[in-house]
Amino acid sequence: MHDLIVSPFLDGFLCLRPGSAAGLRLPSEGYEALKALSGTDAPAPEWFSAYVADTWALDLRDKPVKDSLLIREPSNYGFSKASWEINLGCNFACTHCYLGLKEFAGLSWEEKVKLLDIMHDAGVVWLQITGGEPTIDKHFQDAYRYAYSLGMMLTVSTNASRLWEKSLLAMFDECPAYRLVVSVYGASEESFDQLTQRRGAWKSFKRGLDAAREANLPVRLNIIVTNDNAHETDAMIALADEWGLKHHVFSNMTPTIYGGPESLLAQSSSHLRERKAFSGCNAGVTFFHADPHAKVSICKVGRDDQIDLMAEGLEGLRRLPGISDKLMLRTGGCEGCQLSGTCRVCRPLAKQFQEAKAPLINYCQHGQPKEKVIA
Repeated sequence: MHDLIVSPFLDGFLCLRPGSAAGLRLPSEGYEALKALSGTDAPAPEWFSAYVADTWALDLRDKPVKDSLLIREPSNYGFSKASWEINLGCNFACTHCYLGLKEFAGLSWEEKVKLLDIMHDAGVVWLQITGGEPTIDKHFQDAYRYAYSLGMMLTVSTNASRLWEKSLLAMFDECPAYRLVVSVYGASEESFDQLTQRRGAWKSFKRGLDAAREANLPVRLNIIVTNDNAHETDAMIALADEWGLKHHVFSNMTPTIYGGPESLLAQSSSHLRERKAFSGCNAGVTFFHADPHAKVSICKVGRDDQIDLMAEGLEGLRRLPGISDKLMLRTGGCEGCQLSGTCRVCRPLAKQFQEAKAPLINYCQHGQPKEKVIA
């Protein structure tokens, strides 16, 4: 298996090591020199070996390029990142979940391979595999290994409940992840099990997280704050610090992907945070999202006008930038708003809140006291 990935990335070239957050930018001539050696028994150039040794303490001297480097070809599609809901099914039933009804359904193995091949050919280097709970999908490990073999840097979003399994730990040892993002739903068994609506959820979370920490896996924590566990916010942060893990506190709830308001009932009003002004993003341009049936959208939020990759194939992705431009327009209840220059939500997210008939305070500056609104 490869030690390093050499790949085009947007307008440049990168050298990456699975399991590491570090990377090297390469000049075009450097990429071309390495590409010319792809699949050969020749050693890497001395200049490259020196950079690699300085960055990762990895010795490439006298090691054939074919055994150490996976060198990816340029893509004409311009995408670099993607996320994939491998399956919406989950072993928890969290009260705040934006997925709504979490059905166990998705692609066959052959279709999963086809989807990953399309992502690879589209230029995707960073891939987030999520769910539901991805580790309970029957093809998760095979899909993860296949994506790894294609030269992708992999992030897995998980509730950690299965991370203690030997087969998973062996997979992450053989095919290191870029990151494991673990959700935290409480600082005690009582609150954790209450929010997830699963007895024993805390114990399975702790067992998995302890195993991941012992294996030195690259774990980051998402601390989820809702009405059920808001009283334990400081305790959850203290646990993250005790475990020595970086964390992000997530407290703003969103409607379900079907436009339902039920997930908003979990919002802790005292923890509703002001968002930064939305200044645009690359959704649908350099990034896309695939649901369990390979229906592709510009992102997890803007799911209108999905493209069926199983039917349209790689060429279907060429339509995404146009879809993105259309979805980002201020229309409906936001058309002509005088506060659009400082609006803190993108149009697809605002549309979700509007369809859910959510209070303005949840997403719109018109719901704030006038002294806080900046025109």
